[in-house]
Amino acid sequence: MLTPKYPTPDTAPAPAPVIQSPPAPAPMPVPYEPTTTAPVTQTPVPMPVAPTGPARPTVQLTSGAVLGVVAGGTAVVLIVGTVLVSMLLATAITAVSVAVCAVVLRSLLNQQGKH
Repeated sequence: MLTPKYPTPDTAPAPAPVIQSPPAPAPMPVPYEPTTTAPVTQTPVPMPVAPTGPARPTVQLTSGAVLGVVAGGTAVVLIVGTVLVSMLLATAITAVSVAVCAVVLRSLLNQQGKH
């Protein structure tokens, strides 16, 4: 009735064997011969000094700028919070609908088994 069908054997020629040559011998290490040298004293080169000019002015925020930064941060937090809450609500609605579908299917299958 159901007999397996085996694929036909390959007719490709067998690959040629790869002949590897023996590895070359490692070179002999050269012995270390320490040499004596006179110590060299170096005088440090003085570093160039950056010119000292007027200091950069500090950033001063006005009350309007602080108010704008606070309003912008508040808006970002509210928008991100709204998006996250809507995603959580969508997940909850999906879970409830799947649960309702499961209950309906279970009741349909139970009724079919009784008849």
